[in-house]
Amino acid sequence: MGSLAEQDLGQMVRDYIESEVPASTSMASSAPSTLNHQHKYLSLHEILGKYTDGEAEIREKVLMYVNELGTSMDQERNLKKLVVLKLRGDGYEASLCITSWASTSKHSKGVYEYVDVMMVEKDGRKKRVIVDLDFKSQFELPRPTATYTELINFLPQIFVGSEEKLGKTIPLLCSAAIESLKEKDLHIPPWRKTAYMQSKWFSKNCKKASPPQA
Repeated sequence: MGSLAEQDLGQMVRDYIESEVPASTSMASSAPSTLNHQHKYLSLHEILGKYTDGEAEIREKVLMYVNELGTSMDQERNLKKLVVLKLRGDGYEASLCITSWASTSKHSKGVYEYVDVMMVEKDGRKKRVIVDLDFKSQFELPRPTATYTELINFLPQIFVGSEEKLGKTIPLLCSAAIESLKEKDLHIPPWRKTAYMQSKWFSKNCKKASPPQA
């Protein structure tokens, strides 16, 4: 990230802090919360604001496919499958990944689907790229705080990135979500916690399916 972009981001954060913290709020009580949010915002920007060449290539393709396919109700249900077919047609090793996990004392069982792409790096090694067409909505909350809303607004609707990138993003957002729920005196359901959210993309029980050609 260039120095000009850093200056612009820094000014955004300063403007946000000045507009959101009431004059009557004591420095002792507001400073830790403000600094914590600033740290999360900057961290999220750093994590999601960069793409490798391979990630950028896949992201461009997926955005093009989704734009071409549209989002009508008939297509919505099969959109992930259609994107997989499009990627495979363009020569990518893509699959529909279906994860599932059992119920535990901490969270209930669940099933989730996303697109999995294996990219070949310049050194010949394969790298897994996760494509989630409905990423942003997974972290939306009822009655979110202004600070949490700002984080969510920065999230892309479609996530394209490595396991490492996603692994850094999930705990950050789950932590912020819990803070938002607590501040609004709302119940914290187990499916809002990091362990449950990680299961969606990192469950050991993962089946890869290649949709048949139409």
